[in-house]
Amino acid sequence: MMSGTADPAGVYAAVEESAGLLGVACAREKVWPILTAFEEVLPDAVIAFRVATNARHEGEFDCRFTVPKGIDPYATALEKELTTPTGHPIESLVTEVQKHCAVDSYGVDFGVQGGFKKIWVYFPGGRHESISHLAQVPSMPAALARNEDFFARYGLADKVDLIGIDYAGRTMNVYFAASPEVVAPQTVRAMHREMGLQEPSEQMLDFCGKAFGVYATVNWDSLKVERISYSVKTENPLELSARLGSKVEQFLKTNPYGAGTPKMVYAAVTSGGEEYYKLQSYYQWRTNSRLNLSYIGGRS
Repeated sequence: MMSGTADPAGVYAAVEESAGLLGVACAREKVWPILTAFEEVLPDAVIAFRVATNARHEGEFDCRFTVPKGIDPYATALEKELTTPTGHPIESLVTEVQKHCAVDSYGVDFGVQGGFKKIWVYFPGGRHESISHLAQVPSMPAALARNEDFFARYGLADKVDLIGIDYAGRTMNVYFAASPEVVAPQTVRAMHREMGLQEPSEQMLDFCGKAFGVYATVNWDSLKVERISYSVKTENPLELSARLGSKVEQFLKTNPYGAGTPKMVYAAVTSGGEEYYKLQSYYQWRTNSRLNLSYIGGRS
């Protein structure tokens, strides 16, 4: 099923309208160059919109779309001047991962205010990567290798589905397929204690129990795992035990795009103890596409 018009003009209009439902202005000078840079992939892409409930994401609205393996999204971003190199190791990561690992496809994320932000690298379905193998990539954050034992204790070290590279925040997410044991309340509590994070509320623990995947955030300036987040796919996010807030609830009720498609909800606790949620809905959902099998498209 497809909704909307998957060309730059159609996607831009939908992004602008959807952001407006949350009172967020769309900066055309940031968004339009990204859509035109990847114009050829939009008709066949999974395209999703995302909003977060925490204060750090206030005033922003994100869009992400899938990119096939034959197109290097970071090379495109450089060529089209969507990002400017600074010499940071993060800028070598996509190229090095391509050489080191089998890659199935990619994703690109941008904000209506912040512009180009992230690239996802998806590994082939059924062929999980391991922390030990990824840690051999020269530009990987040292925190990945340092915490291999942590991931192994919870049965995650050899269950990596994809990585997300956040150029704006200079962080990296490692996404894992999660067993029911990993998202059980006692395990979620234990992981948070080990990371030094505040214990999740009962409401969040109930939410986490429904998760199909978890992801960990690391960066190049610390040896710690900064955050663990949980992913749930649902037809009706308003039925979840999640504090989505009045703005996000209104967005769900009034956003005309992706009304009949699944939604993704993500939950996490910040280092300061704030629980927050991210909601993802779909402008274009490809039920017959291999690229659906992702955290953009809802791998389960």
